[in-house]
Amino acid sequence: MKKYNINHLRELESESIFIMREVAAQFERPALLFSGGKDSIVMVHLARKAFWPSKIPFPLVHIDTGHNFDETITFRDNLVEKIGAQLIVGSVQESIDKGKVVEEKGYNASRNLLQTVTLLDTIEEYKIDAALGGGRRDEEKARAKERFFSHRDEFGQWDPKNQRPELWNIFNGRKFMGEHFRVFPLSNWTEMDIWQYIYLEDIEIPSLYFTHIRKVFYRDGVWLADAPFLFKKDSEKVVTKKVRCRTIGDISCTGVTLSTADNLEDIIREIAATRVTERGGRADDKRSESAMEDRKKEGYF
Repeated sequence: MKKYNINHLRELESESIFIMREVAAQFERPALLFSGGKDSIVMVHLARKAFWPSKIPFPLVHIDTGHNFDETITFRDNLVEKIGAQLIVGSVQESIDKGKVVEEKGYNASRNLLQTVTLLDTIEEYKIDAALGGGRRDEEKARAKERFFSHRDEFGQWDPKNQRPELWNIFNGRKFMGEHFRVFPLSNWTEMDIWQYIYLEDIEIPSLYFTHIRKVFYRDGVWLADAPFLFKKDSEKVVTKKVRCRTIGDISCTGVTLSTADNLEDIIREIAATRVTERGGRADDKRSESAMEDRKKEGYF
């Protein structure tokens, strides 16, 4: 890896660590949102560096849709045990059982949108006043509007037109009772930065990110992993392909990529050559032009 890339990554690392320490200093009950994906894994790695030799001073929060990849849950549990972190799990299935949300029906049904209610309930239950997330501005146009410290009102909602200025690395974490913040230490990172940092730091990631053989089917320009709870049309035939994930989420909306990249060097080369965005394979982002922004306004990650 070229020297100038390493210097760039160290600057990003320093910025993210500074923001995490600001969160620990300004808030009483922060938490780190953990999906089991590469960005949240990098967040955990940075948090360990920020507070070493102490343990991470806040819990990890995973909103479990019940439709996760098995590899994600296994990786999550192993990581939590390895670093001795506290894990809080919010269950979408529990929200469904309590009648707080209604499960979608049909071929394009997904539990991804239902996570919002479960997340807000979890934040309220544990009195979380700052939720650190792994969102990056390069991912999607709605996320490009976010500040590092993103204020949420007492209903967990976000107003993109009414955000606080952030000048000279001064972050305003003041809030009223019931309000909270989402904080995005990786805002200035790109997908390539994440992969190069994982390579530089030799960070362990789930096997889903490397090429593996999986049963998949093709829908609306996206390859989706087959699962028992997914309804398929007669025209959607399940085939076996060599694939990998670029982003990890609910199986119902996480597209997989046809790939032969089975190591980090190959992944970095693949990302450098692709013209498809990281979230180009996320079916939930295709529901409307403003799908992500609408979900974020309601309290999504």
